[in-house]
Amino acid sequence: MPRFLFDPSLASLSDHAECRDAIRIGSRSFYAASRLLPAVVRRRAFGLYAFCRLSDDAIDLGGGSIDALERLRDRLARASEGRPLPHAADRAMADLMDRYAIPRAVPEALLEGFAWDAEGRTYETLDDLLDYAARVAGTVGVMMALMMNERSAEALARACDLGVAMQLTNIARDVGEDARLGRLYLPKAWMREAGVAPEGWLMNPSACDGIRLVVARLLDAAQRLYSGARAGIAILPAGCRPAILAAALVYEEIGREVERNAYDSVTQRARVSRTRKLQLLARSLAAAPLLQSEAPAPALDCSRFLLEAVANGRPAPKRPRRATEDWRGSLVAVLETFERLQRAERFGD
Repeated sequence: MPRFLFDPSLASLSDHAECRDAIRIGSRSFYAASRLLPAVVRRRAFGLYAFCRLSDDAIDLGGGSIDALERLRDRLARASEGRPLPHAADRAMADLMDRYAIPRAVPEALLEGFAWDAEGRTYETLDDLLDYAARVAGTVGVMMALMMNERSAEALARACDLGVAMQLTNIARDVGEDARLGRLYLPKAWMREAGVAPEGWLMNPSACDGIRLVVARLLDAAQRLYSGARAGIAILPAGCRPAILAAALVYEEIGREVERNAYDSVTQRARVSRTRKLQLLARSLAAAPLLQSEAPAPALDCSRFLLEAVANGRPAPKRPRRATEDWRGSLVAVLETFERLQRAERFGD
């Protein structure tokens, strides 16, 4: 991989602040959970999110055109070579790829997943859907783990599991919203097994019994992945575990809200209240030290290519883990987050 041609510190404080604002506006749940990350990892996570959001928006605004995708690939190539375009997200991504030896193939897979979205691709089987989820979410899990200086195959496999589980939860929650935009992510084979014709249903979406069964089945698949991902969180540096566990708990709770709505994701959209998020953030801080790693389990077939890209890439420079300092930072951050959520709950901020 080409080495940097410029000083990666050119990703300035203002660049990181701009990336932070993007995540604060674009994903409140992720922003709240990210407050539990050590400061350095949190800042890098904002940069990663900003580039992912930029990529998704660029393909959407470009109408899914090949030109839009090629422009993004060119931006990614420039970032990987240390020649980013003069934008905050590009400079932040260049910094990340060099500091943590993120192989270009990993974010390229993310762009491929966004391209599948733009072209309106549908998925016949669960395995087909997992291929998509590995690209749009497993890739993010891998890059987050690398940013925490964790490169073991087991940690990366479980990071993929967690990303894929979150994506399945998103799909289960957004069935109606997606359908009204002409998008269908549910496995079509499952729909037909439940007595629902995919094309006909998409023209007139309803919360019929068959769709409820498919949504429940998808959430079951996600829950199995959440359970396995716990062991991967235990491998991460101590200061990073509360944030990742919090994100997992919030997404699991979204699935439970879908269940409480009788698996109707067509006429309703599951939401987790601020109070409940507060409770889950508190639980994550208490439970994170109790997590235990388990015997290594095989990676999902859909995510093996990501692990191979990391294994075949250049090693990252070793960096010290300051677990005690990280835990203090996490404690301060969680208290600040609780105060914000309580204020928002009380005053509607």
